[in-house]
Amino acid sequence: MSGILITGAGGFLGLAITRALADRGEAVFALESGRLDRLTALASTRPSVEVVAGDICNAAAIMRLFADTRPRAVIHCAAIVGVLAALDTPARLFRVNVEGSINLFEAMARHGTARIIHVSSEEIYGNFTADRIDETHCPAPLYGYGVSKLTVEHLGRGYRVTHGLECINIRTSWVYGPAFPRDRVPMNMVRAAAEGQPLHVPCGAESRIDHTYIDDAVAGVLGALDHEHHVHDAYHVASGDSPSLAEIADIVADLAPGAPPITVGPGPYKHDGRIAMPRKGALDCTRAAETFGYEPKFDIHRGLQATFEAHRRTMDTAKGAV
Repeated sequence: MSGILITGAGGFLGLAITRALADRGEAVFALESGRLDRLTALASTRPSVEVVAGDICNAAAIMRLFADTRPRAVIHCAAIVGVLAALDTPARLFRVNVEGSINLFEAMARHGTARIIHVSSEEIYGNFTADRIDETHCPAPLYGYGVSKLTVEHLGRGYRVTHGLECINIRTSWVYGPAFPRDRVPMNMVRAAAEGQPLHVPCGAESRIDHTYIDDAVAGVLGALDHEHHVHDAYHVASGDSPSLAEIADIVADLAPGAPPITVGPGPYKHDGRIAMPRKGALDCTRAAETFGYEPKFDIHRGLQATFEAHRRTMDTAKGAV
């Protein structure tokens, strides 16, 4: 068996993981249902990447893919992501996130792939009961997205008992970085500052969230993939800190002196200004540090600066192409 299968390989995190694996010489089967253009461009310069157009909800196709490729491990990034997306299409959310994961588990059990790294989320916890939590915090998700991620974690534990699979859950928190595709803090703040536009986030100044820079998220996933013997099946991969949105706005403003203001209204953060975010905080990453040496390299200042500079370079490139 050889090669790593990455689901959702055309997404923000999936593409970064695909690139990192290819750059260290791994054969990668990059499974994606829609965003094939970026994957195709990546594969054109990295011959170890094989782009596979497919949907994890197609059980027969997934079974054939495993029969043909026999991957030695899976990194499972494919999902409908985010609280709002889950609320807008709840039935589809569970079909993709849960049924799609079952299809992977079944194909792994049938064709001898033992390890899967599942990208989970801090949303499984619901309201944090402390400013900083570890993996023993009681899970109590409020919204469908967190419920779906927790369900996949539990299903993975069941497949461990019944089929010997090893499902390792990487609980990330608000991953961000250059080219982040959604209009969400802090990326909307960075874009506004870099483009010289004012921005007012209606609420959330006091809300504290552990924002994880994309390079740290990739490093944590690969660290878990490479570690031979896991005592735990769930790890936090985040920054270990939880700046408030008001503090983040101030940091972004410092990156673009003289730019129009970036401001945040009072009170708790609401998704799209209407859906209250559960109380959050910092994720304690001690378990990942002690098990496979995870150490975040980007605090919020360094991560925002890297994101800002990358967006500025993208703008300059676009101007030069006109």
